[in-house]
Amino acid sequence: MSKILLLGLGRWGANHLRVLNSLQPRIELFATDLNPKALDAARKLGLKDDHLSTNYKDFAGKVDGAVIVTPAQSHFPLAKEFLEAGKDVFVEKPLTLVPDESRQLAELAASTGRIVQVGHIFRFDPATQWLREQVQAGTFGNIRILRGHFGGFKRPRNDSGVMFADGIHFVDLFNHILGAVPTRVRAEWYDFLGRGPGFDDASRTSLEYDTRFGKTWATVETEYFIPGKFRDVIVIGDKLTAVCNYDLPANKIKTYANHHVAEGKDFKGVEGAPVQIETAPVEPLLAELKAFCESITTRQAPLADAWAGYDSVRVLTAAAEANKTSGWVSI
Repeated sequence: MSKILLLGLGRWGANHLRVLNSLQPRIELFATDLNPKALDAARKLGLKDDHLSTNYKDFAGKVDGAVIVTPAQSHFPLAKEFLEAGKDVFVEKPLTLVPDESRQLAELAASTGRIVQVGHIFRFDPATQWLREQVQAGTFGNIRILRGHFGGFKRPRNDSGVMFADGIHFVDLFNHILGAVPTRVRAEWYDFLGRGPGFDDASRTSLEYDTRFGKTWATVETEYFIPGKFRDVIVIGDKLTAVCNYDLPANKIKTYANHHVAEGKDFKGVEGAPVQIETAPVEPLLAELKAFCESITTRQAPLADAWAGYDSVRVLTAAAEANKTSGWVSI
């Protein structure tokens, strides 16, 4: 039985607490938060006071792995400390806010034989698994366009802008589906709330991939303002198009065999009937945390490792530079 320490019981940390608690008694759970009142949620779930603290160091030496759900600026020092102590770590995205720090963690994990898993949760959704498999199998043909909208009205995070908070999910998703990293990026990031540099609240980021499918153009849009909740992805190939609504509990994908046919100098659009793809109602957070706990025992490399986290951070860092220059930036 692995002993797991959860650091951070905030808005998203509370979800980790719920899921990790559901994995007991297969694991033994400890939880910490700087705010003593935040520990009350853990008590209500049945955790005893000898497994709770406002100081993570009280348990750091007793556990096998740490789940870090703290502000993004703290990810690097905390993950580095646990890795150097011989512990495995799960780090919520972004892995860090600086590419060099993400690279250091990836190299440290490799040199020490420890596991670093990053909270790129969409990799664990059955819809993503279907999209990746079919794209790689050639079912879509050459991938022309990827489009993602991750948005909706909600409270902005106070440790990063919306692209690092939310848009990073779809950057990693597109990297995962294509099995590649963009070659260049351009961006338009906005700060309508006036919070200052690095705290964008609406954005449009364009990514260009060069893969065996040829050139693929991808866009990721994020914001905190549109009423509702949007987790939408479109994958467009020259043989097949898929529309995926990640906000649905199951059966998230519809495909369309749409294509264009040349008629002399003109093109005709041929629409295919929509096909509903059945996908299981799996909770991705449960799937990724179970995978982390299993990796501690099996030593199997995680689906979203530190190098995946590094790739996402360096893409977003290049996008931030592109936003300043109003042009394309190579990655």
